[in-house]
Amino acid sequence: MMKLIKTEWLKIKGYNSFWWIMGLTALSYPGINYMFYFVYKDITDQKNASGQLFKMALGNPFAFPEAWHSVAYFSSFFVFIPAVVVIMFISNEYTFRTHRQNIIDGWGRGQFITSKLIDVLIVTLLITLLYVAACLVSGFVTIKDGDGNNWGQAWYTGVFALQTFAQLSIAFLIGFLVRKAFIALGIFIFYFLILENILVGFFYVKVNDIGRFLPIEISDRMVPAPAFLGKIKSPEVYQESLDRIPMHVGMTIVLTTIIWLICYRINSKRDLK
Repeated sequence: MMKLIKTEWLKIKGYNSFWWIMGLTALSYPGINYMFYFVYKDITDQKNASGQLFKMALGNPFAFPEAWHSVAYFSSFFVFIPAVVVIMFISNEYTFRTHRQNIIDGWGRGQFITSKLIDVLIVTLLITLLYVAACLVSGFVTIKDGDGNNWGQAWYTGVFALQTFAQLSIAFLIGFLVRKAFIALGIFIFYFLILENILVGFFYVKVNDIGRFLPIEISDRMVPAPAFLGKIKSPEVYQESLDRIPMHVGMTIVLTTIIWLICYRINSKRDLK
């Protein structure tokens, strides 16, 4: 296992596109969160009664402990950026025939997929570290608005990591099946940004919200909208979304496990051409 990890890390660290995309992600996470923070500040800094009432009722969503929830929610909008790297990792193996060379060098077929699993885990770890950094900066900058329970919702770190890994696994599966980077990336982005959102909205209205069982939506609902958005819409619906987090965690684990089992199974039968 350590040999696989070292081999994949050598590939990753010399991959310039990977570092450019990670840099873009590092900018996008604080960027999206501070954009919403300034929207919040614009509302609550108003001297009228509504602005003050809003602040008293909901507090500061970017202060501890709520920052762990809010930053996770807004950061999840940009998982399609690291998905580019994941798709390129697997498609390049087929473009440059390195998957065949690995087998010739003595790797088993299962080891090849395990090495790609390691790639996805490494990207997930780096993304999660960026999320934690954004949380800490947000929380400590607004420390005066917190309630002193800085780590009360830090468990969202694990949920965010699982959500990221699950959605990157879907991107990997598409890249693994299609093999062509631009086609796979187009399919993933179209599905992630457009198609599933349309289906979720349609099913919510027409078919008793069965859209919550679609692949991306399953993991999306592990991190529901933060309190300052959810409670405005409906406190009851917001609480229900929190209560359903454990169910969606379980479904996400099951779905992600199935995805990787499919990859192992297909790779064990697939022609090496």
